[in-house]
Amino acid sequence: MLTPLSLRNVIAALSLFPLLAACGDGADRSAGAQGMPAVDVSVVTVTPEALPITDDLPGRIAPTQIAEVRPRVTGILVERVFEQGSMVKQGDVLYRIDPAPFRVQVDAAKATLQRAKASQLQARQQADRQKELRARNVASAQQYDNAIAALAQADADVASAQANLAAATLNLEYAEVKAPISGRIGRALITEGALVAANGAQNLATIQQLDPVYADFTQSAGQLLQLRRALAAGILKSAGPGEAEVRLLFDDGSQYPHPGRLLFSESTVDPTTGQVTMRAEFPNPDGELLPGMYIRVVIEQGIQPNAIAVPQQAIQRDTSGRAQVYVVQENGSVELRQVRAGRVIDGRWVIDQGLSAGERVVVEGFQKIRPGARVNAQAWAPGDKARASTAPKAANADNAG
Repeated sequence: MLTPLSLRNVIAALSLFPLLAACGDGADRSAGAQGMPAVDVSVVTVTPEALPITDDLPGRIAPTQIAEVRPRVTGILVERVFEQGSMVKQGDVLYRIDPAPFRVQVDAAKATLQRAKASQLQARQQADRQKELRARNVASAQQYDNAIAALAQADADVASAQANLAAATLNLEYAEVKAPISGRIGRALITEGALVAANGAQNLATIQQLDPVYADFTQSAGQLLQLRRALAAGILKSAGPGEAEVRLLFDDGSQYPHPGRLLFSESTVDPTTGQVTMRAEFPNPDGELLPGMYIRVVIEQGIQPNAIAVPQQAIQRDTSGRAQVYVVQENGSVELRQVRAGRVIDGRWVIDQGLSAGERVVVEGFQKIRPGARVNAQAWAPGDKARASTAPKAANADNAG
């Protein structure tokens, strides 16, 4: 018969059996986890490099030159010579105003000039005669002075007649309205038969020079100040004169093939918007850029030395939207680490905080791993981008099946 003490010992021994079984199961699972094969992943080794600081800024296209075609004489418009929307060169005839009245003025001015020259000839002969008579004391001094004054008046009449002839000839030339600049001319704003005035408010047409063109864009004054402070502190380096690139993006995101150059930055800030206006010049040989077109200007404003960048597909996002990357440890396991991603440049995220030089970041294969998993790291090549982009689709297809 069991004593109370013996009974308690037996009960205690029996209660230890479930604990021992549980410990045995845990050991088996641990051994199984350590025995799992390593997953193949592609990685990039973090290497510091000098990367440009670029800003994507909104802007509009503007012509480098714009001129309104206006008449310089008053008359009836008899002919439109140009084709609307075509390219014209400086000096090309665009309109013709009825020249008949101006030809009459030219003829009248020529006749007036001839009369003035005849009077001049007579006055000169009279002055010469009075000079000879005065030398022989035949003519009085008053007669000689009168002859000299008459000659001077005749000379002035000739000069005045010549000026009137030049003005009449100029008005006759102005009867042909010519292009003041080279460029593309717009629609005709006046039709044949209309009376145009030299001081009229309405112009006949507009010419715009479209090769090259200007791109006017704005940047926040605070952002520009922050950039200049970073340059002054040595955090960023200036690209140097003539080295900064200015590129242009269309509204659909495609890139304009011709690079531009930065012309100037305004020295004042718009008080209503807090923006600083900047201007760049772009060649436009094919006429793709039209005035008023909305564009995006990508401008290089500095260089960030020792920058760290990883491919875009290496960045993961948690439920809060924070950036994360898988980092391969020295023991072959992976760590899920939070990082601070800055800007995107050439398909790569610039990492401002969270990574150090020499660390290995998983780019492909992270869909099959979890924190702490053992991996077989292989160097990632740019040609793997296509496979990395299709990997999530393949994984989703497997899950759906």
